[in-house]
Amino acid sequence: MYLASLFEGEIMEENNIPTYIKEVLENLPPDWLNLTTHRLDIYDESAAKTQFLEQFETLFKNHNSDVSALHALPTAYDYIRLGHPLSCILEWTLANLNQLNPENVISFSSQTVPVLAILRTNLLNGKNTQIVYTGKLPDAFDAETLKCVYGYKFELKQVENIEAIPEFEGSTIFISQQKELWKVEHYPNIDFYLQTHSELGSVLFVIGNQNKNYISDIQHVRRRETIAMTPVNCLKTLSTLVGSTSDETNSTLKTNKAQVLEAIKTITNSPTKPLVGSSGLSVQYAIMMGLIHDAQEKHPEKAIKFIVPPNCYGGTNDQARRVAACIENVEVVDLPVDGDNEMVQSMETILAKIASEDAIPYIIAEIPTNPRVEVPDLIQLKNALSAVRKTEKGEIAIDPVFILDQTFCPNVLFLGEDDLLSSVRTLSYASGSKFPSGGKCTAGYVVGNKKSEALMNKIELHLQLCDNEATALQYEILATQLPSMNQRIQNAYQNTRDFVNFIKETLPSAKLNFVSEDLAAQGFTPSVFSLDLPTKGTTDAERETYKRALNLKLINLMISKIPNESKFCVSYGQLQGCYWTIPATSTQGTTKEGDKDYIVRGSLSPQMDLELHKKVFAEFVGNI
Repeated sequence: MYLASLFEGEIMEENNIPTYIKEVLENLPPDWLNLTTHRLDIYDESAAKTQFLEQFETLFKNHNSDVSALHALPTAYDYIRLGHPLSCILEWTLANLNQLNPENVISFSSQTVPVLAILRTNLLNGKNTQIVYTGKLPDAFDAETLKCVYGYKFELKQVENIEAIPEFEGSTIFISQQKELWKVEHYPNIDFYLQTHSELGSVLFVIGNQNKNYISDIQHVRRRETIAMTPVNCLKTLSTLVGSTSDETNSTLKTNKAQVLEAIKTITNSPTKPLVGSSGLSVQYAIMMGLIHDAQEKHPEKAIKFIVPPNCYGGTNDQARRVAACIENVEVVDLPVDGDNEMVQSMETILAKIASEDAIPYIIAEIPTNPRVEVPDLIQLKNALSAVRKTEKGEIAIDPVFILDQTFCPNVLFLGEDDLLSSVRTLSYASGSKFPSGGKCTAGYVVGNKKSEALMNKIELHLQLCDNEATALQYEILATQLPSMNQRIQNAYQNTRDFVNFIKETLPSAKLNFVSEDLAAQGFTPSVFSLDLPTKGTTDAERETYKRALNLKLINLMISKIPNESKFCVSYGQLQGCYWTIPATSTQGTTKEGDKDYIVRGSLSPQMDLELHKKVFAEFVGNI
């Protein structure tokens, strides 16, 4: 039977939810659709979604849908890949319609990843799973690959109707493909009800108190391996739900996609077909699973080693360890690149060890590094990656695949026939939420060189399996923004260089991390710098406490004095303004405490009031 549907059931008449949601959509704050990164100074991560919904529910009870009231709601999530106001409202609405707690409703851009999230938890817990469906499964669902490559265990059952779902010792996932994502049928044998939509994504309903412990795990998968349903698709779903008109198709998708693929090839000088995903992390996940798949086919008995800097972007580190936790012969090896450690030297040591073990080396590295903006000696890097190594038995070891995160500097050429890493199996990826889109969407892309061309087919397979290709709107945004990217990068770098030089003059006791003029001449022109502020105290603990307080003092001064431009935000590559963050509390959120950087990271744009930022920084120095 139906628990509730939009136009059926007493709950709708009593609460008048459709009327209120319709008014909310009419008064929608523009930021809810247009921003990818939200302010950290008004964000409480421990209360993500909850705090927002508590106050939203108060507005609902008071029937207050004023723009000013909606705009004043707290930040739901700091980054739209994780969730956003419209995904929260969609989930709240569907939960109320179906007599569920809002935390039990989770929207995805992907149709298949919700299933993978449950399978992952059950794999780690040794619990059985049955996947039941009527009609057909989503096109992207590939049962054989999920079992053979991911190691997931499940039974697949097609039934004529929902009443035919058998009892099962374990978890039952029911997959429904209806045009209306809000229509949910309740049946006692269902633990997870997944509504999928070929264009919009999916909504997962977690049924029953016995399954509440899955929610945080499912949210973490959404956080790392895919994205929430996008704002525009949440809007479409909500609009349809309340009877408003909504555009269902994007007639320019084919044209936009062709333009984006061509632009990426031009920018990267890559000979391979680019793959564009819903986010940088969804692309990275496809890379990792594609490489594992390739290794299983070509070297089925060999161990797989992902070599990852421990202080890199926290999402990269976390995702790699999550993959390794699920697959027996996959291990993460730390690549020290900071402090007294140098990337190439560390790499040579680790590759020699892995070669002696006759294992498969996959290296993930950022150039420049995040957050300290360091670039290794590139000739030494090439030599280290190209070196022929031997196993303990004296056989030639498997050569590494170099997976290069170019998000800081996506304009530097590594992949062409005459480029630096042409002789090394190399993949390059970038988060499109930075320079490629100017901060307007979360999409990411990956390309390869000639030697890695065969690997791209496997990566594409897993991007499709996870239903993580970029959306129509993401392609549209990238088609608009990519042509100007390299010029924007250059202009933002000039502003950053100017500001960094000013900081050196104004506060010479601070330690600055930024590229040298020589590196800039080679094309490494980031708009990000890191700043170790001078500290005071007689003990290490006192000095650390003082520095952390000073970090926040600087950021708070900037955002209060220049509120229209300076933001406490985690991203970079934006079209205008200046973003400030502390990597240890943002980008390195899941990194081990000892590897975190409690420093200030600044990011400048091509368009901003540079002189005003200098003036406020000088004021900060005067008050230290």
